[in-house]
Amino acid sequence: MSECSYDFLVKVIVIGESGTGKSCLAHHFAQGRPRTQATQTIGLELLSRLVSVGDQRVKLQIWDTAGQERFRSVTRSYYRGAAVVVLVYDLTRYATFAELAKWLDDVRALASPQVVTVLVGNQLDREADEREVATLDAGRWAAQQGVLFTETSSITGENVDAPFVLAARSVLLGLSAGTIDPERPDSGIAYGERFLWRNSTGSHFSFADTSGADAAHDLVPLGPRGAPSRCC
Repeated sequence: MSECSYDFLVKVIVIGESGTGKSCLAHHFAQGRPRTQATQTIGLELLSRLVSVGDQRVKLQIWDTAGQERFRSVTRSYYRGAAVVVLVYDLTRYATFAELAKWLDDVRALASPQVVTVLVGNQLDREADEREVATLDAGRWAAQQGVLFTETSSITGENVDAPFVLAARSVLLGLSAGTIDPERPDSGIAYGERFLWRNSTGSHFSFADTSGADAAHDLVPLGPRGAPSRCC
């Protein structure tokens, strides 16, 4: 069995206002280092990374979308068939937080009802007096909306793994509980070679470790961490 084999393939879309650091966040997570060029995404960019949660491997297929208004119709078309939505705002720009309800309305209208949503406040590396959205306020809003929440810095790499590992763990827990059905055509989840092999051979397959405290740190690294650089 290849080291690159996985149990589940999970479609993740990254959305939010333009300039919030969506692309930098996705790139830092997928590549293990900061993005070196500050360029706006035009339409869509595709990335991936393999993570381990407990004894399971999940391949996250990350769709990095454009935040500009002129691309909104294109972005909306990718909501369908997404298992996970990572919704990003800039914690130093309240206006990007104020627009979250609009993005979440689109998710609820267009994505599967079983989609996992993670709210991410980006730019954690900025000075405290630059912050315009308090952690408590964002956390309260996330709780009211029934979504997961964390804060990150796509520049330094602080906490960049957390949104994606939280999402992977939530998907696995949903599969275990039966609240997420991978057989739905819009589930955004596909069985991988490793899952099929383990089931065909009668190998033990357990969801028991997906909620462990160390699961968020159990990642398969794809590259060395680089020095931080300022980007989108």
